[in-house]
Amino acid sequence: MPVDSTHTHDAPVQPDALQSLLDKQRQAYAAHPFPPLAQRQQWLKSLRQLLSREREVLIDAISQDFSHRSPDETLFAELMPCLHSIDYALKHLKRWMKPSSRSVGMMFAPASAKVMYQPLGVVGIIVPWNYPLYLAIGPLVGALAAGNRVMLKLSEFTPVTGHWLKDLLGRIFPEDMVAVVLGEADVAVAFSGLAFDHLLFTGSTHVGKRVMRAASENLTPVTLELGGKSPAIVSADVPLKDAAQRIAWGKTLNAGQTCIAPDYVLVPQDRVDGFVDAYRQAVHSFYPTLIDNPDYTAIINDRQLARLERLQTDATLKGARLIPLYEQGQGRRMPHTLVLDVNDEMHVMQDEIFGPLLPVVPYSNLDQAMAYINRRPRPLALYYFGYNKAEQQRVIHTTHSGGVSINETLLHVAIDDLPFGGVGHSGMGHYHGHEGFLTFSKAKGVLCKQRLNSSPMIYPPYDRQLVRMIQKLFIR
Repeated sequence: MPVDSTHTHDAPVQPDALQSLLDKQRQAYAAHPFPPLAQRQQWLKSLRQLLSREREVLIDAISQDFSHRSPDETLFAELMPCLHSIDYALKHLKRWMKPSSRSVGMMFAPASAKVMYQPLGVVGIIVPWNYPLYLAIGPLVGALAAGNRVMLKLSEFTPVTGHWLKDLLGRIFPEDMVAVVLGEADVAVAFSGLAFDHLLFTGSTHVGKRVMRAASENLTPVTLELGGKSPAIVSADVPLKDAAQRIAWGKTLNAGQTCIAPDYVLVPQDRVDGFVDAYRQAVHSFYPTLIDNPDYTAIINDRQLARLERLQTDATLKGARLIPLYEQGQGRRMPHTLVLDVNDEMHVMQDEIFGPLLPVVPYSNLDQAMAYINRRPRPLALYYFGYNKAEQQRVIHTTHSGGVSINETLLHVAIDDLPFGGVGHSGMGHYHGHEGFLTFSKAKGVLCKQRLNSSPMIYPPYDRQLVRMIQKLFIR
């Protein structure tokens, strides 16, 4: 059923109304500060049922926002990981909520100690446009599992998806439980300045710095997922067909508009031509044509398309050789292009690309390739292609990145038992699975004593013989 693109009866929240919404959620949290397991499970089950029931509506809404998004890409890259993350949380939530016992030591006996995991309160989540469903629902699952109230700010660049998510989530959650906030950049600025108990932002490094500054005014802890230039390394002996096909899948999914897409590829000097041929064949096997191809996703809007075209022009003017893999695009369906003979003066090698351009950087040996990566800001993901296990370990131990996939791209983000998060310029903090539950919880240490109390043995006055004996026994 096609989605009505005029579905805009939910007016954007005005910046000055955000505080009232936050206050409403704080009051609701204060009335129920520690939701029991059964309540949290019910929230997650209701969310899962909603997503499964309304998936066609959401798929069509996202496609409208992109002018065309492959329905299968939305199923595989957004809906499926949402459902799996809910299932994973439901399976493990009882264990996550259980306080963990800790040792007190003889000095403090008789007593018990434990760590309890308490909801933080109200969590703010700022959602980007590239995966508007998964990057809203993924952190929402972690926040709800931890027992929090949640405010979601949807991107102004995905208005149809935003309005439908507001409508659908409003059917199962009251506004003081989960609230979807719509609006332009001024609303996003006001949203990031609210005194949340935790704020999660996914987006560019540039905007992430502004979000962190705004949050610092309230000492709001932040989780930042910021992307960056995620490299892929092709080893000297991996079959080029294997590497090219897997890199091409990671780069072409969502037309490269993925925070962990391979941003550039390091290839041995004597294998560059072979990689170009193998990559072209891989992309053409996925998309024999761009024209009217339902599997090929468009660039989100004219602004992003113009930005990508400027990257190509700048690279060409500075000496790069562009190899378009198709003769022409269609609308905002931009042809995938390899960029050779690049240098650090080109913007395509300075900025996160976030689109269907793939620079190819030649290298002479693996140490040189790793040094090239380590001279640059730490990326959100790193990909290595080679079957030599010793070299795999060298790459893992020598480079820094938010996550690593060996002989694969992207899929580590979908493993619910792995934390997801950046390092340095690519972000801070983690979520997904258990790490998400921990991020949105306060790990509160609790010491408990009953009637029998040994502490008076070290109370003043300190010149007593018993105090001196304890000092000699425990301070060595």
